[in-house]
Formats: sequence, structure tokens, C-alpha cells
Amino acid sequence: MDASTYLNFNGQCEEAFTFYAKCFGGKIEAMMSFEGMPDGSGIPPEWKKKIMHAHLNVGSTAILGSDAPPPHYNKPQGYSVALNTDTVENAERIFKELSQGGTVTMAMSETFFAPRFGQVTDRFGIPWMVLCNGPA
Repeated sequence: MDASTYLNFNGQCEEAFTFYAKCFGGKIEAMMSFEGMPDGSGIPPEWKKKIMHAHLNVGSTAILGSDAPPPHYNKPQGYSVALNTDTVENAERIFKELSQGGTVTMAMSETFFAPRFGQVTDRFGIPWMVLCNGPA
């Protein structure tokens, strides 16, 4: 069994997944827009190019997502996506990239449980926890 995170965006899914692929060194496996739906009824014309489904492989896991058509978008709350890295350098780089245009909620630092840990909500509104499990 596998579990994946499914993220909803307010029209920025393509931009976010392109950024995440670069930031995490992942590969986008799928990026389908609403205009490809067999029955596009109920989708506003200005929303046709928005993303109905995206799939990004990051290591051995997947991050999935879509643009939530109006009025179905809700601001993310009550969770964080946890990223586990194997080096301090990688944790710091990813945290710095996610922080650009975002809001740091806990600065990246050494903790009693990990050489590096930090929390940030990125510019797309997605909350992340970045953790280094490797050596200090």
C-alpha cells in the first residue's frame, strides 16, 4: 500500500508543480488540464487551461494535485507536507527555495531530534516541514 499527498491550488497548480519538480529534483509524470475532460460542463471558460490533475514523483513517493474550480477551493489548513532529506545542505537549500515569497513559521535550525528542521508555508499556500535525517 502507498499513500500520497493531494494538494489543491487556487489556479497555480502548474506553476507550483513546475517549481516543486525543480526544487525537489522530481519528475512530473502527468499534467492534465480541464480542457481535456470529455464533458467540460460546469467549468468556466477561463478555467479550461487550469490543471485537473498533476502527478510529481519525488524519490519513491508521489505528490499529486489540481486546481480546485471556483468555488471549491479552500485554503490549506490542518496539515503540513513533510520532506525528509539525507543531508543538511539539501534541507537548507530546499527550505530556502520554499521560503522565497512564502512565510517561515519555524526557522531552519538544529533540534534535539534532527540536525535540521524548519517549517514554511510556500508562496502557493502549501505548508511544509523540512527535516534532515542525515548526519549533522
